[in-house]
Amino acid sequence: MTKKDKHLYPGIHACMEALREGKEMERIFVKKGTKGEALTELLQKAKSKDIPVSLVPPEKLDRMTRVNHQGVIGLGALIEYSSLEAEIPYLYEKGKDPLILILDRITDVRNFGAICRTAECMGVDVVVIPDKGAAQVNMEAMKTSAGALNRLSICRVPDLKKAMQFLQQSGLQVIAASEKGSHLLHEAALVGPLAVIMGSEEDGVSEPLIRYADALLKISMPGRTESLNVSVAAGMFLYEVAKQRIQ
Repeated sequence: MTKKDKHLYPGIHACMEALREGKEMERIFVKKGTKGEALTELLQKAKSKDIPVSLVPPEKLDRMTRVNHQGVIGLGALIEYSSLEAEIPYLYEKGKDPLILILDRITDVRNFGAICRTAECMGVDVVVIPDKGAAQVNMEAMKTSAGALNRLSICRVPDLKKAMQFLQQSGLQVIAASEKGSHLLHEAALVGPLAVIMGSEEDGVSEPLIRYADALLKISMPGRTESLNVSVAAGMFLYEVAKQRIQ
């Protein structure tokens, strides 16, 4: 078994055994058209544990490993995911004002890793990611984060909108980074329990999250370039929060 294969579970039975043993999984890849009772049982188990499932062509599975995978490969997680519903009360009990970072469709692994590195440095308590349409927490992300992914609580949720509403109901102000914002970042009060949403570089924070956010904030940019790299923008937002909290 190669180093790359150490975090792979090729085959339905290998995946089921890993789940029974409580192993964390990043994702399960299933060859399109694969059927059977054993697969149905595996998919039900994955759903109960909020593990994403991707239907892929056989070529993708063959590129992942040379081991006979029988149309199914589980990708073992490099980190242990946390529960958002458990993290927030825990932070309050510790006497903290929670600082949560929500990443909406950040798919580039290096951007994700760089954002998590900055987040940990700036005192973020929890990073929330969707279970679909997000960068994988793989070795490249771990390396880019300089190990910060091992020190952050990462919560993977099926619905970012519901997660955002849960945070609001828990007393957090939710702000979204958006060029549509009517207020500048440095003019906003960013103290107290807070969640910051950063969106994809292509089209920013998605419309459902924009609609329900408590405030839309933008970064003052006197230059002519229209946008920032998302990891840079996240750093600027989190630094402003950290600065205000220190003051």
